[in-house]
Amino acid sequence: MINKFRSSAASALADVPDGATVMIGGFGSAGQPHELIDALIAQGARGLTVINNNAGNGDTGLAALLAAGRVRKIVCSFPRQADSHHFDALYRAGKIELELVPQGNLAERIRAAGAGIGAFFTPTGYGTALAEGKETRMLQGRGQVLEHALHADYALIQAERGDRWGNLVYNKTARNFGPIMAAAARITVATVFEQVELGALDPEAVVTPGLYVQRLVQIPRRAATAPQEAA
Repeated sequence: MINKFRSSAASALADVPDGATVMIGGFGSAGQPHELIDALIAQGARGLTVINNNAGNGDTGLAALLAAGRVRKIVCSFPRQADSHHFDALYRAGKIELELVPQGNLAERIRAAGAGIGAFFTPTGYGTALAEGKETRMLQGRGQVLEHALHADYALIQAERGDRWGNLVYNKTARNFGPIMAAAARITVATVFEQVELGALDPEAVVTPGLYVQRLVQIPRRAATAPQEAA
């Protein structure tokens, strides 16, 4: 019987090695898998490359992972916000590497990996410092930059509910990067607030098929994640 649920976040992440590339879902705090990040901190893997939309907020979640000194490089769109003090301090001290990627390019590079596309041309970033060292061409009269797909060893994502095969649905904007990251990683670990029986999810509403999910962890619902209509 296929059952991808694990007893804890710790057991789901026990094999993450030093130097792994880890995608972490979330748009700010929306959809960020805090329980998995906390488990990754406790697990102790170092020298990580993290792919995320930003570089952490405040002192929890991704920011805590950075503060623990576990991240060697971060690939993101928005490294600086009013409360990104942990990233700021590490970057100014030369203790973390940054690859800055426009948000649309970031999403498409992740999506391309899941779709088996090695690289693609885009006009975004052409003629700027972001295109330095990259192949460029004129296509249909516009300057274009070659961007390569982003793969990962692990994707850590948060969904609303899932069944034991790993089929997932999400809660509104908490969906953000989760589906494309699940497809782009070798091992996807997802937290869900609700575990449902096989057949309880309408196949037409499943956003991430179980094919892309290897491990699941059920977590208690936080106050900030009140149940709403899932999508």
